[in-house]
Amino acid sequence: MRSDRLVSKLDAVRDALPALWDGIVVTLELTIGGALLAFVLALALGTAARFRSLAVRGSARVLIEFFRGTSLLVQIFWLFYVLPLLGYKLDPVFCGILALGLNYGAYGAEVVRGALNAVPRAQFEAAVALNFSPWQRMRRVLFPQAWALMLPSLTNLLVHLLKGTALASYITLHDLTYEIGQLRKTTSDTLFSFGVGLVIYFVLAYLLTLGMNLLETRAKTKLGRGASLKEVLRLAPDDAKVTA
Repeated sequence: MRSDRLVSKLDAVRDALPALWDGIVVTLELTIGGALLAFVLALALGTAARFRSLAVRGSARVLIEFFRGTSLLVQIFWLFYVLPLLGYKLDPVFCGILALGLNYGAYGAEVVRGALNAVPRAQFEAAVALNFSPWQRMRRVLFPQAWALMLPSLTNLLVHLLKGTALASYITLHDLTYEIGQLRKTTSDTLFSFGVGLVIYFVLAYLLTLGMNLLETRAKTKLGRGASLKEVLRLAPDDAKVTA
């Protein structure tokens, strides 16, 4: 009896695969679009928060604290349901990307600011002594070192952003969470359906984390820190480490 029920559930998953795949595509669109917007905003706001100008620094701080201090769900609802009342109707996918980008961009701005501040002061002074322009100091000295420092925190934010896309089901988007809900209605089994959802979200998060870890390794390699990307990906063990 149990085997029959399991087979029927597996058949339901098989039948739902096209819809689940469409939901995964929508989730990835929101994740990638939101991450790109968040990264651009994080760089802009995180850098602006270090300016000497009070107007620039103050404006950046207001934006950062506003989007960090308000709920992502409320922001999505406001953009999708309130803006039309003011005469501005947004496409659901664009609305989701915008809300995710603004919210996680504000968190990322603090990561960028902290990473730039963590670069040793001597590096900045050396760049000044070499007569580098402010842009050259940022591009050739400060940012490459800060990039390696900020990647672990940005990886965490990216995973959180992926999970935050689940809120898109509230604005009529048929994302992965929505399709999992449809699977639950088909199978009448909440544990099984959301178990499938947990596995899919875990696989997506793991792949994103793996990609970001490779970026972190590459960034550290360029600075002469840690193992090279080739050493990380190689299957054979390091003879020196095995001997030790």
